[in-house]
Amino acid sequence: MSEAFGPAPEPPTELGRLRVLSKTAGIRVSPLILGGMSIGDAWSGFMGSMDKEQAFELLDAFYQAGGNFIDTANNYYLHVSVRDSLRKLQTDWIDILYVHWWDYMSSIEEVMDSLHILVQQGKVLYLGVSDTPAWVVSAANYYATSHGKTPFSIYQGKWNVLNRDFERDIIPMARHFGMALAPWDVMGGGRFQSKKAVEERKKKGEGLRTFFGTSEQTDMEVKISEALLKVAEEHGTESVTAIAIAYVRSKAKHVFPLVGGRKIEHLKQNIEALSIKLTPEQIKYLESIVPFDVGFPTNFIGDDPAVTKKLHFSPKCLPRLASKISQINSFSMFIM
Repeated sequence: MSEAFGPAPEPPTELGRLRVLSKTAGIRVSPLILGGMSIGDAWSGFMGSMDKEQAFELLDAFYQAGGNFIDTANNYYLHVSVRDSLRKLQTDWIDILYVHWWDYMSSIEEVMDSLHILVQQGKVLYLGVSDTPAWVVSAANYYATSHGKTPFSIYQGKWNVLNRDFERDIIPMARHFGMALAPWDVMGGGRFQSKKAVEERKKKGEGLRTFFGTSEQTDMEVKISEALLKVAEEHGTESVTAIAIAYVRSKAKHVFPLVGGRKIEHLKQNIEALSIKLTPEQIKYLESIVPFDVGFPTNFIGDDPAVTKKLHFSPKCLPRLASKISQINSFSMFIM
């Protein structure tokens, strides 16, 4: 009898330690999302290609390692997309349906009402949104929750240690609405690589892929890659990729990085990141390579002190604030 209430068996890898997606979605998912864009040859120009046998090997490796979170995104056309996806996936429902990006052609109310119908029909369990301004998502979730509709439970967008715009409005918004985060481009589109790795690719006749072919790393990409390698060595690894993933996972709760790649060895490096916990000093070092300005008003009043455990007003703004108070007092004395 005691065996029935014993601990669950250990997962094959850290990928199998499933987590609840978010505060508004109780589904249990693996801590990494396997992206499907590199499967097949539709995007071979900048992501390479995979035949059916290679694709099955990668999917099998992901599943056997404990993964269950796969982004199968196709072209997004609401009910048509859902109908075709159900047929292709041979299933009765889709766990998460994303609005790929906001095209501004339909109202927030119309979109959320239509998405909610799909949830009511049992074809979709949860809703997500990607590459959309924070104000749109906030308005959509406010409308949904105040009208008994289904809100967005996860946000997908571009975020990495070199491009941190995600932190300006998206993360605070997700925190407020209890949304999960699914960042893409975490590894800089495969361009965060050590000098050694880049040289090995050149020997094989491979370049760094972009949307427009191949090119050299930029100066900033070189600098951040060197910094990532330095931190990686402190953790006893040479995997720049693992540190790039560990970085975004350390910045907020409910972060599920979207990973691609065509080789099983790449998947193993991604899984390695799940065992790495960066120190505050390492995070500070990585962020010092390319300074980021969160912008007004956060750089003036600071972030939520309940989250940062710091003063409400940013230290940088105190001299300016004191100056403005002095000016106001002088002006008040003059007009009296």
